[in-house]
Amino acid sequence: MILLRPLYYLLYHQFAWTYDFVAAIVSLGQWQEWERASLPYVEGPSVLEIGHGPGHLLVALSEEGYRVFGLDESRFMSHQAGQRLKRAGMPIRLSRGYAQHLPFAGMAVQSVVSTFPSEYIFDPDTLEEVSRVLSPGGKLILLPWAWITGGSVPERLAAGLARVTGEAPGPAGFIPTGLKERFQEAGFEVTWEFLQLRSSALLIVIATKTPLRFGVK
Repeated sequence: MILLRPLYYLLYHQFAWTYDFVAAIVSLGQWQEWERASLPYVEGPSVLEIGHGPGHLLVALSEEGYRVFGLDESRFMSHQAGQRLKRAGMPIRLSRGYAQHLPFAGMAVQSVVSTFPSEYIFDPDTLEEVSRVLSPGGKLILLPWAWITGGSVPERLAAGLARVTGEAPGPAGFIPTGLKERFQEAGFEVTWEFLQLRSSALLIVIATKTPLRFGVK
């Protein structure tokens, strides 16, 4: 995984124009379907996507009628997402920055969503900032991992590659030790669901800002 980080960096920055192509290959064409699986858990009216990448989910959220904001540290991804929103006729509300220092007012959004982020999403500073910008009872909807579960040769190869690179930790349904505690320490009540799709499984984490985080006893 560490050896692949320079490649991931280039894919998300200078080679961002290849991102959709690479994502489609490694997911066997399921990447956007995976992202859209987070939509039923989102509440509005205002939603922030952290690590929006090329902007497909931003467009989908806008089409659902939400007031959508996006944050990404990559100027290359910001450009792609902005162009995609513009072509779709959607408002462009994008910021560049880091999840540990969100450039938004406190209690500004009802949902924060992040799909397939890197380990920064579990940083205590990130979770503290997410809690700060969420309104009372707001939710962090996180899609950290997907597992390819089909039995064809391409599906088995793709699943094996995901395990080797660390993109899919353990077998389908595996929960890393201490995952729940990380969110609880940041003041969230956390649940999760496993979604079984046609040839893959997804983990959806729903972390709700607890009453103590906004002063209600």
